[in-house]
Amino acid sequence: MAERLQRGRRYQQANVVILPSHLANDFQAFCHSNPGPLPLLYRSQAGETACPPLARDFDIRTDISQYCVYENGRLVRTVSSLQGCSAELRAASEKQTWSDMVCFYLGCSFGFEGQLKKAGVPVRNVEQGRNVSMYRTSVPCVSVGVFSCPLVVTMRPVSADLLNAALQITHLNPLAHGAPIHIGHPAFLGIQELSKPDYGDQVELQPGDVPVFWACGVTAIEAILSSEASLAFSHSPGCMFMTDIPDSSSSITSPTTPADPDPELTPSCFLLSHDPLFYSLASHRAVEKIRQLERIIGEDPGQRGIRALFVQDELLHSCLALSHSSSVAITTGFPTHYMHSPPDETDGPPGAIAIATMLLALGKQVTLITDRRALEMNQDIMEEAVKTGVLKSAIPLVVFEKNKSDSALHFLCHQGDRSKPRFDHLLAIERTGRAADGNYYNMRGINIKHLVDPIDDLFIAATDIPGIITTGIGDGGNELGMGKVKDKVKSFMPKGSLVACDIAADYAITAGVSNWGGYAVACALYLLHTCPSHQRYLKKGLGAEPVTSPAQLQDWAANLPSVDKEESILSTLVRFGIRSGKTGHLAMEVDGLTFHPTHSDIITRLLEATQGPTH
Repeated sequence: MAERLQRGRRYQQANVVILPSHLANDFQAFCHSNPGPLPLLYRSQAGETACPPLARDFDIRTDISQYCVYENGRLVRTVSSLQGCSAELRAASEKQTWSDMVCFYLGCSFGFEGQLKKAGVPVRNVEQGRNVSMYRTSVPCVSVGVFSCPLVVTMRPVSADLLNAALQITHLNPLAHGAPIHIGHPAFLGIQELSKPDYGDQVELQPGDVPVFWACGVTAIEAILSSEASLAFSHSPGCMFMTDIPDSSSSITSPTTPADPDPELTPSCFLLSHDPLFYSLASHRAVEKIRQLERIIGEDPGQRGIRALFVQDELLHSCLALSHSSSVAITTGFPTHYMHSPPDETDGPPGAIAIATMLLALGKQVTLITDRRALEMNQDIMEEAVKTGVLKSAIPLVVFEKNKSDSALHFLCHQGDRSKPRFDHLLAIERTGRAADGNYYNMRGINIKHLVDPIDDLFIAATDIPGIITTGIGDGGNELGMGKVKDKVKSFMPKGSLVACDIAADYAITAGVSNWGGYAVACALYLLHTCPSHQRYLKKGLGAEPVTSPAQLQDWAANLPSVDKEESILSTLVRFGIRSGKTGHLAMEVDGLTFHPTHSDIITRLLEATQGPTH
C-alpha cells in the first residue's frame, strides 16, 4: 500500500474494466452517458493487451497488482494475474478466448492527489496511509443496455478554507473525474455513515474539514455487477493501472477541453446551509453576471434609501439554493391601501409570477400562498394571466390558517414530520412582515394586521426544519424575511424602529422595487442552468454532453421576464383595482414609478445582462 500511494503521487492512474466484445459498444455508450464517474481514456481492440497512448511495454494481464474476476454478475475471486484465467474464459463460452475481450481504461481521481498536495491542500487518505473512501450512492447513473447501476463516489476531507483551491485544481482534470459532484452532508447522496465505506478504507475528517465527494471509476464495477456478464474482469479497488504519464502532466486531455481553459469558467463554491451542511458551485462568469443583476436591481430611482440595506451575494446564494430545490412555496401580498378594496399594491405579484414561471420551466413544483381574503381575487388574476399568455397554466394557490400551535409544522411537513418537508424553499416577495410588537405596518406606520394572515409563522417554523431554506425580497425593510437586516432598517429607514420586520429569512434580497428582485431571481436561475459547472454539479457528473438541448435553452429563454409580459400582468392588476404602492394611483405604475420608462428599462437591462444585448 505504501508503495502504491507513493507512486500515486507521481503518475496518472486509471481504472480498468475488461468485458466480452458483445458488451463493449454498450459499455462505451454507458461511459459517454456518465462522463463524471467514467471518463474514458482508451478502448482497446478486442484481444489487445497493450495500451499505447498511456504506457509503454505494458501487458494488461499482468501489470496490475490485483484483479477482480466476475461471473454472471458476481465477484468470485481476486487474482494477481489474468494469464491463468483461460479456464474461466472457456467456461463462460465454448468459443470465448482472450481475443474476444475488450479493455477499457478510465480516468482516476488518484491522478490529481499530487497536484492537490503541491497546492497546499492536504490529502488526508495519503496522510493517514489509507486507501481513499468509496461509497455506493442512491444516485442512479444513466442506463445503457444491460448497464444500470448507482453512482459510486470517493470522499476526501478538505479544509473549508481550501475548498476553492481543491475545486480549481480538480476542475482542470476532467479525465480524472474533474470537479467534485457534492460538497457537504453525505445523506444528500444517500450515504448513511461515512465510517462505513463500501470500498477502500475509512478516512477520518480533521477539525475544520468538510466532506468532499468526487465521482469514482469504481462505478464501473457496479456496472459489471448489474450487467450479469458471464465473465468480466476489473482492477481491484485501489490497485490501479499505472500509466507512464506524470500526475503533474497535462498529457491526458479531453478533446473537448481547451489547452488554455477560460479562467472565467473556473467554478467557485458557496456555503448555502449549515444544517444540513451543503455547498453549491458556479463558474466565475455566471457569478459575475448574477452580481451585475444584483447591482441593477439595487438602484434606487425612488430615493427610498434601499442601498443602506444591501448585502452582497444574497441574490446569488438564494438562487443557488432555489436551483437545487424541487418544491418551492412563494408568498406575496402587501395590503398597504387599507382604505381601498382591494387594499393590495402592484408591487409583489408580478415578481412572484416571474419567479414561478422560471421555476416551472426548470421542472420545479411551485405553490403560491395567499391570504384568505385575497384568494378569489388571486385566482381570477391567475386565470387572466393564463389567457394572456403570461402563464402557461395556473399555479396552485393555497391559504395558511393557524388553528393550533403546530399548524405551521403540519402545513410545511407531511403529518408534521420534520424529516418529510413538503417544500425545500420558502420565498416571500413584497409580503408584509411582522414587526417586533406582533403587528404589521406599512411604510407610513399604519397597522394593517387585520388584513394579513400569519404566513410569517411558516418562516419561523422553517428555521427548525432541516432542508428548508428561506428567502425574503423587499424594498423597505417591513417585508417578510427582511428581519435579517432589521438593525439596518431601524437605523436607516423612515420609521424603521416601528415598521422593521422581525422575521428573518436565510437570504434577504434588497431591490429598488421588489418586483425587480423577482425578475432578477428568474434571470439568475437562467444563468445558473446555462452554466456548465453548475449544471454538472446538479447532475452529479451524469448525463451526456451537451448538458442542455437547444430546445430546452429556447424554452428557458422564453420563460424569462420580458417588457411585454410584465406590462401585461401590470395591466391585469390595474383592471382588478390594484394600486401603486407609494401613490395609491390606479395606473400603470409601481411604487410611484411609471412602467415606461422606469420599469421597462430595468427589465431590458436585466435581460441584456443575462443574454447579452439584442439588436
